[in-house]
Amino acid sequence: MVLEKYFKLSEHNTNVKTEVVAGITTFMTMGYIIMVNPGILSATGMDFGALITTTCIASAFATIFMALYANYPFALAPGMGLNAFFAFGVVLGGLQISWQAALAAVFINGIIFLLLTLTTAREALFNAIPMNLKLATSVGIGLFIAFIGFTQAGIVVADPDTYLTIGNFHDPGVLLSLFGLVVAGLLLARGVKGALLISILSTSVVGMVFGIVPWPEGIVSPPPSISPIFMKMDFKAVLNVGLIPIIFTFTFVDLFDTMGTLVGVASKAKMLDKDGKLPRINRALGVDAVGTIAGAALGTSTVTTYVESASGVAEGGKTGLTSLVTGVLFLLALFFSPIVAAIPGQATAPALILVGLFMMEPVLKIDLSDYTEAIPAFLTIILMPLTYSIAEGLVMGVLSYVVIKLVSGRYKDVSPVMLILGIFFVIRFIFFV
Repeated sequence: MVLEKYFKLSEHNTNVKTEVVAGITTFMTMGYIIMVNPGILSATGMDFGALITTTCIASAFATIFMALYANYPFALAPGMGLNAFFAFGVVLGGLQISWQAALAAVFINGIIFLLLTLTTAREALFNAIPMNLKLATSVGIGLFIAFIGFTQAGIVVADPDTYLTIGNFHDPGVLLSLFGLVVAGLLLARGVKGALLISILSTSVVGMVFGIVPWPEGIVSPPPSISPIFMKMDFKAVLNVGLIPIIFTFTFVDLFDTMGTLVGVASKAKMLDKDGKLPRINRALGVDAVGTIAGAALGTSTVTTYVESASGVAEGGKTGLTSLVTGVLFLLALFFSPIVAAIPGQATAPALILVGLFMMEPVLKIDLSDYTEAIPAFLTIILMPLTYSIAEGLVMGVLSYVVIKLVSGRYKDVSPVMLILGIFFVIRFIFFV
């Protein structure tokens, strides 16, 4: 069988059915980006319809490339946070530059990433992170995903006095999410394959039947043209306004956000070898770089590996066939966007919450008896959800690791790469934060 041979399914102890379900689940949990990304970027004046098409194409291209080139179950799309920084921090922020210039900055960021990947610098960074921090990253991402799920469900809401508080349990949307959480939990307890996917679909239908969320406005819709934003990068403007700090920020956040996601999801999927290394890591990082370059050319902000890939891994996805299915669904979404848009956040939120539970398992392997290991691991775990950033959590984990090891006299535990990272992070906090 072609799929068996190409993706080496037996070697990874999986099968076509499991991989397909995993791919659909990943798409369902990250499909929101098709509407959310245009909603954010269109604030800059970019064409909303063109952004829908570009988001689908960029996500499909990068995810399918990951499937065929790296054979990993990781999906990619324009990154949340990075798109907000693009719109509100760069274009509509203090510099007030054009979105065309911002796209050029993203393109340059992708080129920098590609060069770092070709020189294996990014692989060296990945391998230099100690195993305890890699395990902690998986746990931190789990809490981060669960937090996203709780807020998306309305179970946790903002509060001016306590920052966060419990939501309104009389709200039909919150009750719908709780229904989905119960359904998913029961299915998981009974060992039903595809539990998360069944929960998402059944919760969506229940919400529509009871009028909590609207029915799809249609089934098929032709994709809008991308011509208003395609190849509109303004490199001359980048040189004129001197966007070095902006390019640096794009590069920094994407570098450590991607690294954190790969570390965390790969750790949960038991893809790391005994030395904590991810085979074919340079291929996965190369895909991320090429995806960013292609995304900028198509007209969207930085394309990066998605933490929601963990939902597919939780369903048993282990190979590129999972991401191939996800990528194909992004292409189909070009023509079935009304159906994709109809899947409510209240239906995907329970899946994210339970994926957070799945990602907690590596905490059992973290050495908590050695405080020089435990404190950096703890900071990594807790700061990812509290700062709403995988990158910042990983940064604080690495920086605290270097400082604590050096202060306690355990110099041999700090590799040259980790020492350089520590110095780099100190400089970043002084000049760029």
